[in-house]
Amino acid sequence: MDNKAKGQCFSTTLINGDGILNAQGLDKFIKQVKLGECGLSYAIVAIMGPQSSGKSTLLNHLFKTNFTEMDSNRGRRQTTKGIWMARCTGITHCTIAMDLEGSDGSERGEDTLFERQIALFAIAVSDIMLINIWCHDIGREHGANKPLLRIVFQEMLRIRGLRKTTLMLVIRDKSVTPFEVLERDLMDDMKKIWDSVPKGEDNKNIQLSECFNVKVVALSNYERQKEEFGEDVANMRESLFQSIRLAKDHVPGSAFSLSAQNIWELVKENKEIDFPSHKVMVATKRCHEIAEDKYSAFADDKIWLRLEDGGEYLVRGFKEKLNSLLKNCLSSYDAEAFCYDATIASAERKELDKKLMKFVRASKLDELTALYEKEKKKENLKHNMLNAARIVGGTATAGAGIITVAAASAMALSPAGLVILAGAGVTGVVTGALAAGVGVVSTTRKVVASIKNRIG
Repeated sequence: MDNKAKGQCFSTTLINGDGILNAQGLDKFIKQVKLGECGLSYAIVAIMGPQSSGKSTLLNHLFKTNFTEMDSNRGRRQTTKGIWMARCTGITHCTIAMDLEGSDGSERGEDTLFERQIALFAIAVSDIMLINIWCHDIGREHGANKPLLRIVFQEMLRIRGLRKTTLMLVIRDKSVTPFEVLERDLMDDMKKIWDSVPKGEDNKNIQLSECFNVKVVALSNYERQKEEFGEDVANMRESLFQSIRLAKDHVPGSAFSLSAQNIWELVKENKEIDFPSHKVMVATKRCHEIAEDKYSAFADDKIWLRLEDGGEYLVRGFKEKLNSLLKNCLSSYDAEAFCYDATIASAERKELDKKLMKFVRASKLDELTALYEKEKKKENLKHNMLNAARIVGGTATAGAGIITVAAASAMALSPAGLVILAGAGVTGVVTGALAAGVGVVSTTRKVVASIKNRIG
């Protein structure tokens, strides 16, 4: 991820107050923060808690985000509606913060359906859950913390195969009571709530520690103890960093939008979330989308289009260029699909390979092959004809040698009465030799002229 993306705090509405997921805004957000380039190296941190408990303020101080904070001068009213998300800044590891609508607000009255829905969604997609807990509610039977924690536990148990996540309980407005005492009392409350939640036959023996890695931190009052609050937040940030760096058990960043939309759809329809099956669905669909993108990129590649045209400057090395294009296409697929299930990614890769080969064969490969072979035959023909010319030239030289030998023989036959007969015979030999020589030379000239025309 480049420094520009790291330094800017992009934000968007993820789910509005009416329960509508902002798919277009989410896709834009993912491009802005380059989440698709992160693979598995990112973390989702969600915060929930009572209305006006300082959730947005805490996120802004922790991660330098820009969530809208409550204006105390206008009264303690609902500030965040639905779920908002923002890119955290001042942290090298890509981290996305999700700010959830507060619970127990007067705006929704006794209707807790939406509260449950966004809680279930946040548990399913986040790696770290922050829950604001009022310090004065710890140990109280009817404190605001208990209904919220009960909702979290109930909704979490509805997810099959959910991986273990970090649950950080944030004690707000800590008192003079020692932290160790507050932590002990809070954990006792947690255990009682967990034991009271119906778990069903499949989960009857499951322990809280199997589902959550629980941590507890305490913060000073933001309005009255700003300096102490800042110090507490800095310590909390250091505690969070380790959990953020270890977050890996989630879908790759390029699939977050698909995953979030599918999970919210299941939540809205009150259907069971089977996390292993969900991950298989996401991997299957994303690997197919990646393969389709690579196939289209190959078909539109400028080098392939030039190669397909069969330009003579490419014909001689087209096989090597084609192999290089195919290799690059598959390597590009591997680079994007490696984060997904290996079996699914491999199966889709094989299909991409087959599809590419079918496409290549259906295009002008046969014509390119024929053109390539034609060029090779043309080169071979030139080579053979030049060899033929050299052979014919040697025959002409041999003919001239016959003439020379015949003439020498005639001169040697001069004694007595044999001269005329010998001369007549030699004359015939010489004449025949000359005729043969002239014929050979004439034939040679014709062949050479023909070669020049063919080559020319």
